[in-house]
Amino acid sequence: MLASLFGTGSCRIFLKAKNLLQVAIKKSSHIQNSAVANKSGTMAEVKMEMLKRFGLEPGYIREPKSREKLLEFQPKMEDLPARSMQDSFSCAIIPLSTDPVLQDKYINFMGFVRLGRLLEDMDFFAAWCCHQHLKLPNLPEGVPLPYSIVTILVDRIDFTNVQASGTQDIRLSGHVSWVGTSSMEVVVWLEQIVDEEYQKLTRALFLMGGRNATNTGAAPVNPIQPANEEEQVILAGGADRKKQRQVLSAQSVFKVEPNAQEESLMYELYKRTTPRHTLELNKRILPPNCRWMEDSFQMSTILSFPEHRNNHNRVFGGFLMRSALEISWTAAFLFCKSRPKLKHISDVSFVKPISVDSFIRMTAYVVYTKLNCIQIMTVADVLDPYTGNQVTTNVFNYTFWAPDAVSEVLPRSYNETMWYIHGRRKFKASRDLNS
Repeated sequence: MLASLFGTGSCRIFLKAKNLLQVAIKKSSHIQNSAVANKSGTMAEVKMEMLKRFGLEPGYIREPKSREKLLEFQPKMEDLPARSMQDSFSCAIIPLSTDPVLQDKYINFMGFVRLGRLLEDMDFFAAWCCHQHLKLPNLPEGVPLPYSIVTILVDRIDFTNVQASGTQDIRLSGHVSWVGTSSMEVVVWLEQIVDEEYQKLTRALFLMGGRNATNTGAAPVNPIQPANEEEQVILAGGADRKKQRQVLSAQSVFKVEPNAQEESLMYELYKRTTPRHTLELNKRILPPNCRWMEDSFQMSTILSFPEHRNNHNRVFGGFLMRSALEISWTAAFLFCKSRPKLKHISDVSFVKPISVDSFIRMTAYVVYTKLNCIQIMTVADVLDPYTGNQVTTNVFNYTFWAPDAVSEVLPRSYNETMWYIHGRRKFKASRDLNS
């Protein structure tokens, strides 16, 4: 099945990466368990410490203080010592059990945690793990860190069946698991105490970018020197995931034509939705228990504010992930007419930075369904209110589970068919990874 989906060579890479990831998850848990007692604090403290390390102060400034002088402190690769994964390991607490004001921000009406809020924290925490990884021996004391950390993409986020309570503390933990010249892969866990012991809520893989102090170019990061065999396995998994991302990106249905199996599927869709008694152009019929894709979307336009900014006065990636998830969940709920459960997030790409005064249009499309599952692709566009032009800046892919079987969504145009094929690929990939 995978061979027909990705091609034989791509299939081998996919399966190898899958196996290495499963091993790496177990190994990373060992790193987590061995170091979890050593580093702790609240997420609020983590955010304040990051501001301090960047040399920034709380509060919005329309024209941020220039960091151009810090460019002279940017290190060369040969000046950066190797780091182990345990060096970057950290953990932090979201203190929901003791902070009623914080509870109001995180809780939904059923008493569970809003997953979108957790995505914001995970994105920020991934950047914190990168801070822990970076070590500049030649940086003078008192000089801020001459880096900018940006989110390149979210490779995948898997959710367990544990529903997080909105009144109990949540622990984040993670570490850098692979590095390139200027990029860092970070694995992040969320856990909450259930029956007197921590239970995993979710596991995520972030790809972060090391940029220079002014965020105008790439900056080298410390290499990883595995401290033991466990870290060697994790590092190998990160390298294979990079290859897998490159292969899947090159074979995207938005770049190259569908494969032979998918072309056959397209013809079957054509036959199912075309009446046999007439050859009238563009005449289509909807089979029973099906819905057109063009009728299966939800849209929202958001005005961003400084509270949604990152340290560079751009819209914070975590805010985009939260907004996209919430409208995607809404689209899934309205499609299946019952409360859906989020099972998987894949390939969240950050194509362009967004200024804090932007109008952002989020559109969540149901692009594929199978039995109880709903695959949604959400597109974020920045709108120019003066010209009406729009530019796509982010794409999000979600897999939801519904309590009952859902209607089948079908494409009506060729463009929609490409989205259908894209959604089918994402669904199959998420199912194969989770099996």
